[in-house]
Parts: sequence; structure tokens; C-alpha cells
Amino acid sequence: MTDAKALALLQKGEQEALEVFIDRYSAYVGSIVNSVLQGSMSRADLEEVTADVFVTLWKRADALVPLNLKGYLSRTARSLALRKLRERKRELPLEDDILILPEDALIEKLDRRERDRLVREAVLSLPQPDREIFLRFYYYCQSIPVIAEKMRMNPSTVKTRLRRGREKLRQQLTGFECLKGDG
Repeated sequence: MTDAKALALLQKGEQEALEVFIDRYSAYVGSIVNSVLQGSMSRADLEEVTADVFVTLWKRADALVPLNLKGYLSRTARSLALRKLRERKRELPLEDDILILPEDALIEKLDRRERDRLVREAVLSLPQPDREIFLRFYYYCQSIPVIAEKMRMNPSTVKTRLRRGREKLRQQLTGFECLKGDG
């Protein structure tokens, strides 16, 4: 079945036509999504974004032209993958248990924005390459092997730098808390 014929059936609401596109283009769409996400998310996230591309194809089939189909899938895959990255960036990139600070009523009164700003400033104050490793791991959710490969480092070096980075952040943020408590 040609893309044109499958698209015509898809525009009529034929689900079998969607399966044709999934079979034909899922590897193509998946490779685009994977190249945008660059190992920063789980396989389930990659599959979710890929599936979302085909859901979008289903919903917008009426507006598509067969000659532009592959380009449409490519643009949609990139767009949805970038959206997924932006959504992930909006979340606090640090796990709650990484920066365990002593209990203090004053630090608890700081609003979330202020705490986020303090954490962001502390992370950005890390020296290179520690800052880049930290951001890749916690902000972009890249695995240690991916970071090691991209930065041409040994994985054990990446682990050590992450551990030292967490300790530096803990010291900086605990120091801030002590200053706020004294004032």
C-alpha cells in the first residue's frame, strides 16, 4: 500500500492505515526522537514520544498531503521530543534525598522559587567539568555511561565527580542555611 493510499484511508478513520504508518515509519520516527533525547530519558519515554507522533498523525490526517508525510513525521518527532525535554527541565532536577539539609524553621519558610534559585546558583558555581557532568546527570537525565562517552571520561571518574559535586552543593547550601539562621 502506498503512503498516499494509506493516508486516504487514515483520513477516512481507518485504523488499519495507522498501523501501516506505524510499521513503515516507527524506526524512522524512533531514531529522530532518540537523536533529540540523546540518551537523556528512559526507553519508555522514547517509546511514549514515538507513539505520540503517530497519535498526532491520526488526529491531523485531514490536513496532510502524501508528498510531505515523511517531513511531517520528522518535524513532529523533533517537536514532541523537544517538548518532552522542556517538560523534564521544568521539574526540579535534583532528587529530594541528594541534598539533605538539617531541619531549620527559617529555611522551611523560603518559598520554592527561592530554594530553586539557590540550588541553581549552587550548581552553576561548580567548576567545569563538574558542572557539566552534574547538569547532564540531573538536568538532562543522562546515564553515567552516556556522560562518560560524550565527555570522553572513564565512568568511574564521572561517578566520583558526581559524588564530589553533591558534597560541594551540600556544603554550600548548608552554609547558606547557617548564614540565614544567624541573620
